[in-house]
Amino acid sequence: MSKKPTKKSTATKKMTTTKKAAPKKTTLKKTTTKKTAAKKSTAAKPKTTTAKKPVVKEVSSAIVKHMEKRFENIRNERRLPPSVLEELQTKLSNLDITKKEFDTICDNVIDSYERSLVEPGEAVGTVAAQSIGEPGTQMTLRTFHYAGVAELSVTQGLPRLIEIVDARNNPSTPTMKIHMIDELAGDRNEAKAIARNIEMVLVESVASNVSIDLLRQAIDIRFDPELMEDKGLTVEAVAEAIQEKIKAKGEVEPGENTIFVYPANESLAELQKLSEKIREVRVKGINDVTHVVIRKESDRYVMYTEGSNLQDALEIAGVNPHKIYTNNLREIFQVLGVEATRNAIIQEAMSVLNEQGMDVDVRHIILVADMMTADGTIRQIGRHGISGSKNSALARAAFEVTIKHLLGAGIAGTRDPLRGITENVILGQLIPLGTGAIDLLMNPQATVITKKKKK
Repeated sequence: MSKKPTKKSTATKKMTTTKKAAPKKTTLKKTTTKKTAAKKSTAAKPKTTTAKKPVVKEVSSAIVKHMEKRFENIRNERRLPPSVLEELQTKLSNLDITKKEFDTICDNVIDSYERSLVEPGEAVGTVAAQSIGEPGTQMTLRTFHYAGVAELSVTQGLPRLIEIVDARNNPSTPTMKIHMIDELAGDRNEAKAIARNIEMVLVESVASNVSIDLLRQAIDIRFDPELMEDKGLTVEAVAEAIQEKIKAKGEVEPGENTIFVYPANESLAELQKLSEKIREVRVKGINDVTHVVIRKESDRYVMYTEGSNLQDALEIAGVNPHKIYTNNLREIFQVLGVEATRNAIIQEAMSVLNEQGMDVDVRHIILVADMMTADGTIRQIGRHGISGSKNSALARAAFEVTIKHLLGAGIAGTRDPLRGITENVILGQLIPLGTGAIDLLMNPQATVITKKKKK
């Protein structure tokens, strides 16, 4: 009796399991069908997006055309300087903005630029003089070593600023920075070879002894073999240089590590004179460059010189003519012209002020550079330059050498137009500056036309 119910129970269990298993299969089928449907829907989605893409392109091209038209109008109307306009173009080209947003940005930039302009009648010269002069009083008077090069020293601070403003013919520490052409820039041996061709070598700098041999009636020059090897020189090369210098005044006889020079006139005075002349003969290198230092900057070798000769340095083989710089303004003017000189004045003055930690706006320096180079030459700011060449005799007299200018003006019967500030201050008149620069005329007889209001 007990066995029968167990069989039934097992049968019922089997039935329940089979009943439960059947719906599982159906659910699996349903899920698979859902997944396939999802795949189909995802596969179908890109088709809709590809259909919409040309619309986006059309909209973006319309904005681009609008931007180009607006930029062209700004350029033609000269609403912004070229540098500001170029920067605005590059920054707005990467942004995803609408026409309205683009116009708003342009309007704001033009408005802020126009607000930053100097007001008519502003004393820009006086402001520039104050802006440079006030920090100039806080400058040091020391001579600094070149950044990273202990062998060379360069005048900095106030003395250098005075040199720039005075447009000195010979700065106290002239120097050049010379780059090599790209093919040779990473080779130290090539840098040494070019430096040897640049550095000036005199006879006395490689000679161990220069004496007068009275028995032979000749000048005896003995050389230091180590120095000759270091400078890459031979006795024959030195003999040729001496012969070229003295020409017919004597005869050169080269020997082993020595040279004898027999003068045409054998008097002792002539021997002494010729001996001094031979000591100063340049054997190799270019004039005025006494020392060259090679320095590695990133992966390139750069040469710094003590002394400057831009004209001859440009002709040395292996030197990159586009990357050569000197701090001698007169040389830049003679070789490269007035525009390069103007840029050099700005760069030199700004580098001096920045090294001293002075925060001076570059536009003040630009005004000074423009004044110094306005007439196509380089002029100093002083009585021999800009201040001494003013049209007003009273303005010239107020600056320096008062009696000389007043006497000269009195003798010549000079007329003073009284257009400047100084001469009007002397006479106690209203200066032509700010509100004083504007004359307002009123005609009391003019009839006022009133328009009738429409009803």
